[in-house]
Amino acid sequence: MAKEFKLPDLGENIESAEVVSVLIKVGDTVKKEQSIIEIETDKATIEVPSNIAGKISEVLVNEGDSVKVGQTIINVDEDGKSDEKEEAKAEAKEGKKTDGKGEREEEELSPKKEEAQSGVSEVLDFKVPDLGESIESADVINVLVKKGDSISKDESVIEIETDKATVEVPSSVEGKIVELNVKIGDKVKMGDVLLKVESSKGAVPSKEDKEKPVEKYEEQKQEDEQKEKFEEEEQSTAEKGEVEEMKPGECDDQPPILKASAPAAPSVRRIARELGVDINAVRGTGPGGRISMNDVKAHVKKLMQKPAEGFGFGIKKEALPDFSKYGKIERESMSKIREKTATHLSYAWAVTPHVTQFDQTDITEFEKDRKELSKRIEEHGAKLTVTGILIKIISEGLKKFPQFNSSIDMEKKEIIYKKYINIGVAVDTEYGLLVPVIKNVDEKNLIDISVELNSLAEKARNKKLSLEEMQGGCFTITNLGGIGGTYFTPIVNSPEVAIMGISRANYKPVYDKEGSFEPRLMLPLSISYDHRIIDGADAIRFLRWVCEALEEPLKIFM
Repeated sequence: MAKEFKLPDLGENIESAEVVSVLIKVGDTVKKEQSIIEIETDKATIEVPSNIAGKISEVLVNEGDSVKVGQTIINVDEDGKSDEKEEAKAEAKEGKKTDGKGEREEEELSPKKEEAQSGVSEVLDFKVPDLGESIESADVINVLVKKGDSISKDESVIEIETDKATVEVPSSVEGKIVELNVKIGDKVKMGDVLLKVESSKGAVPSKEDKEKPVEKYEEQKQEDEQKEKFEEEEQSTAEKGEVEEMKPGECDDQPPILKASAPAAPSVRRIARELGVDINAVRGTGPGGRISMNDVKAHVKKLMQKPAEGFGFGIKKEALPDFSKYGKIERESMSKIREKTATHLSYAWAVTPHVTQFDQTDITEFEKDRKELSKRIEEHGAKLTVTGILIKIISEGLKKFPQFNSSIDMEKKEIIYKKYINIGVAVDTEYGLLVPVIKNVDEKNLIDISVELNSLAEKARNKKLSLEEMQGGCFTITNLGGIGGTYFTPIVNSPEVAIMGISRANYKPVYDKEGSFEPRLMLPLSISYDHRIIDGADAIRFLRWVCEALEEPLKIFM
């Protein structure tokens, strides 16, 4: 049976990728989990494995193409077989041609079908069944029937994709399809009418009787459409029309004059109201400027993109000057990674109320211990770094201060506390900033963390990180100490709520209890946090706890 393989979900906030290499061709036999294309996202270069097996009948992408999630990459005849339905239809058509007889003979050749359609006809609705626990909607990825087809009970009619699985939906009715209400790409929910079927039982009706239910259904459909149109126009005027103010001297009994409102169905208006969208500001693409659901979605998407363009506070975007007037310039396209970094950090800065707290800690004794322990770590092919030790310390800190291991859902007005501890580490590469994530840090020792950190950093520099290795972070650490600087204000990696910055340690004169100054190695630390969930007092307590843990590691266990 012919099947489509579509580009799967690539991870959080990744909608498209560029095809680096096509690893197969038409006529090849592909196996499940076999890589078929290599793509480059704004985070990594990965190979995409097939989830179907069979002979490739069509390759729909080329090197250099930009592909989106859900786009068809190849068509495959599973197990090398073509669609059985198409073969059956072709055979029936061929037989009909060979006999050289008209369409009436096709009915004569199918007495069983005639018997099945016997009796008084009625039009039945087939609705989307219950999709399972907590699943409210699904995307239609394939429509297996068309208007005019005859279907039987339990025959698959559409293929849908939920957030848990891809499944075929079998029909609970049988008969001839007189209306098909879905197409590929639609989103459906439980109770939606997928198709209408003309079903019949009992004695064999005459040709005239067979046509009546369809005619009656078409007439009723036209009446319903006219009634709906009238109700829409009436509600459009009465519910959303604006009343003009009366001029002085006008009769109070005079009815108010209603201004014309944007043409849209009540259901579209309701969605617009729920999303807080002014329906009159939406540009309609339908006949006569009629506004559809897609028009509302496009308008919302445009509004969501405005904060990055115009700051989202009514501040207009200023056009760039013509720099070439002042001298020679060179333009260079952003890399995928740089483009994504710019977009994500603009979003994080726009939606997160940032505050940054600074402190410093005495790591004179800590450095002696680190260098001593580092010899043991080197036996495992890694180094014991300040970053590696801080990863372990912060994992304990997140248990003591759970608000730092959370995310905020402003739509539902909820705080999401995470019961796992995954820490991301920003890595500077020639391609841009990448943030691999070490999972379940609290379950690993310093050797495990150091080895994994070394491996992930190496992968990042070679652009070999997988998407999974960059997802699921709870807290991020960024270390600029190897380059220099004193303090800096890192941007919170939304939807996380905090990020720690490490600067270069320097010797400073510190006044001791004996009344004299002595040189001590001081490490500057910064913590930026989301002020919606973390208060300033909590932030400095957390940072001070980290500083004290570096000065006296045994305090972690107390």
